[in-house]
Amino acid sequence: MRPVRRFNMPAITIPSLSERRVAGKALRDQLRRVDQALWRPGKGRDVPATIKEANAGRLQKLIPMKMGLMSVSPFAFFRGTAPLMAKDLAGGPATGLTVQLCGDAHVKNLGAYASPDGRLVFDINDFDETITGPWEWDLKRLAASIVLAGRDAGERDCSPAVHELVRCYRESLDIFSRMKVLELAKYEIRGASGNEIVREVLQKAERVTPGRNLKKLTEPVKGGWPRFHDKMPTLRHVPEETMASVFEALKPYRETVTAGRQLILDAYHPVDVAFKVVGTGSVGTRDYVILLFGSSVEDPMFLQVKEEMQSCYAPCLKHAPRFANEGQRVAQGQQRMQTVTDPFLGWTTIAGRHYLVRQLADHKAAIDPGELKGGTLIEYAVVCGSLLAKAHARTGDAATLYGYCGDSAKLDNAIRKFALAYADQTTKDYEVFLKAIKAGTIKTLPPHG
Repeated sequence: MRPVRRFNMPAITIPSLSERRVAGKALRDQLRRVDQALWRPGKGRDVPATIKEANAGRLQKLIPMKMGLMSVSPFAFFRGTAPLMAKDLAGGPATGLTVQLCGDAHVKNLGAYASPDGRLVFDINDFDETITGPWEWDLKRLAASIVLAGRDAGERDCSPAVHELVRCYRESLDIFSRMKVLELAKYEIRGASGNEIVREVLQKAERVTPGRNLKKLTEPVKGGWPRFHDKMPTLRHVPEETMASVFEALKPYRETVTAGRQLILDAYHPVDVAFKVVGTGSVGTRDYVILLFGSSVEDPMFLQVKEEMQSCYAPCLKHAPRFANEGQRVAQGQQRMQTVTDPFLGWTTIAGRHYLVRQLADHKAAIDPGELKGGTLIEYAVVCGSLLAKAHARTGDAATLYGYCGDSAKLDNAIRKFALAYADQTTKDYEVFLKAIKAGTIKTLPPHG
């Protein structure tokens, strides 16, 4: 250990790399790595009841649409039931080591987006459920998603992919634990990546620009600024009163970004607002898109004002952190986990509800789950493992985590067993869900196109 002085604070002692790894290894005495495979449904586990509970507080007229999206496949169901898995994980084993959780770690929540300098990067890109919690929860959810997405794509044996996911997670922790703090802070996957899957997603993202959104989402107005068109049921105009409230919410939002970004925002003026249905798990939340223009009609900017509720993991944690605004929770969690973040990320409040504010799909793209089979599934699992390890290393102690995970395949095998078992459980839950739809206890509408 070395005593060091940080700024004007009293000198503190920092354990060495080897000491932290030894501390992590000692945790195996409390929880063996093989025991991470444990999965057993809790008593009184009620899938329909948990789903209905999670939908409380949302726009009830949109819930049948969400249920329709979830009814497509077991993986689609999995994407919409993070609260169910949160309860399941809370009853499982954990070492006690915590990190900033993505919270909804699955293969569709990794993708490409633009960095502030305009370059494209690949990273985790969904943080609605982010919160500080056990590292195992993210890894296990991501591993289960590999199996479910692979099965949806027609892959019979997803075990090798899960092995690669966890192996890469472990080995990346080893690498990150040796990095200097600033090196880790700058680590990212850019367009020059040698991974073919990542390159393909980055190429898709290159086509998602504000100009493209202008053509896709708006229509010209003679003698005025373009306006959003109505594309029911996913995009529609809002009443004047709502528009005024959303515009007013931009004022407190402005205070949550840096002075430089405030200067840019001040150069744009909002002209229109629409309600937008997004994602699978987010359907039913209040989500607005704002169209703004700068110097001309060829200078558009799109902001998304997305309602954020309490993380589904918060009730499962003994000491869950509290936030004055759930949008702040999401924004700060995202900033902690991503190497580069949307420079206009912030938060606001509308009618007492909490909202995240960000650019709308700024060069954003994700993998097509239908491609995840064979070597592609394995290749993508490697990327997933590295990115999750990077996010956890940034927000936890990579050396202690690696000390527990180790350099053998014991954890790989354990997480593989868990992932396969939980994927099987999800398929059973999906069948229960379909029966509830058939019985009429859960209302559904066909998925929108």
